[in-house]
Amino acid sequence: MPEIRNYTLNFGPQHPAAHGVLRMVLEMDGEVIQRADPHIGLLHRGTEKLAESKPYSQSIGYMDRLDYVSMMCNEHGYVLAIEKLLGIEAPVRAQYIRVMFDEITRILNHLLWLGAHAIDIGAMTVFLYAFREREDLMDCYEAVSGARLHATYYRPGGVHRDLPDTMPQYETSRWRGQKDVDRLNEIRQGSMLDFLEDFSRRFPGCVDQYETLLTDNRIWKQRTVSIGVVTPERAMQLGFSGPMLRGSGVEWDLRKKQPYEVYDRMDFDIPVGVTGDSYDRYLVRIEEMRQSNEIIKQCIKWLRDNPGPVMLDNHKVTPPKREEMKADMESLIHHFKLFTEGYCLPEGEAYAGIEHPKGEFGTYIISDGANKPYRLKIRAPGFAHLSAMNEMACGHMLADVVAIIGTQDIVFGDVDR
Repeated sequence: MPEIRNYTLNFGPQHPAAHGVLRMVLEMDGEVIQRADPHIGLLHRGTEKLAESKPYSQSIGYMDRLDYVSMMCNEHGYVLAIEKLLGIEAPVRAQYIRVMFDEITRILNHLLWLGAHAIDIGAMTVFLYAFREREDLMDCYEAVSGARLHATYYRPGGVHRDLPDTMPQYETSRWRGQKDVDRLNEIRQGSMLDFLEDFSRRFPGCVDQYETLLTDNRIWKQRTVSIGVVTPERAMQLGFSGPMLRGSGVEWDLRKKQPYEVYDRMDFDIPVGVTGDSYDRYLVRIEEMRQSNEIIKQCIKWLRDNPGPVMLDNHKVTPPKREEMKADMESLIHHFKLFTEGYCLPEGEAYAGIEHPKGEFGTYIISDGANKPYRLKIRAPGFAHLSAMNEMACGHMLADVVAIIGTQDIVFGDVDR
């Protein structure tokens, strides 16, 4: 008999299911994984070090580029840490806008996760459906910030500007005739809140469509049930957070347990799994989309009834209005100082953690009293999840590795930083 030995297989970094730049060295006995060793750092761009060489407000754009699927949530963690050190709080309207956009971002993240996870496992249609809804929410990003992805919309002291009264309109082109354009523009005639309200009415039906395709689909269940099981105790030991922890049956959500902004005024539920497998984590994220939709509805109702400022009037931290800057010398000086050297934070340290779509996203800032951080440390949720890869994949087949990477919802911008 010939001697049978384990062999080593490189999975990624250019494998379509490796979601970017994960290189995984798999030690295999035939088709069964004996050991999975994730190699990271191929996307490392030194965000934390770069932030230490720039005034605070210039690093907000770097936060967008960490987890480039959950842009405004990253900004939120960073901005909250700065506000904690400064001892300021954004106006209530700005807090409602932030909460609304956090939930829009959560839906955006979960839609991309659902489409990519399904296509990895072999279900093509969901990907196309999910991107149909993402497009509407991307238009909301663009309407408030001018950018579809890297918004840089949250600022210490509030948000960049109030919600727009109009939505961008489609125009006729070689690909779209007048009839198509009129149909697409029908829901874009009012303000952004009108557009979002229409979306929040339609969205539960869209989630039903995804569920019709997947939830009871026997191939989907064969690929996800009992795959990558993590017990609640082990999930806590491994530092899991977000849907990965709740999928294992631990009811932990920072929006409920350590509420920030106006989450304590919101009415929503925390979905929790039972067995801690990939299928449970899928169900948790699906229900999270429905809950986020309900939070968005509550924010829309409040924002309609309560106009007000969206930025603090403290010009040592927030820039003056453009017309003031043109007419008033003091405002011009404030503007010039803010955009050249920024503001100095008092000496000390602050940590702010938020319930990011992937888990707990934390920003830890140490200030030495200068206009840039002495040290910035980012707690990326995906990093802890990826480090459990070996434990989750051992004993499974090669094809299950793809399902496990999918269920972890990994994005390398925030793992590698």
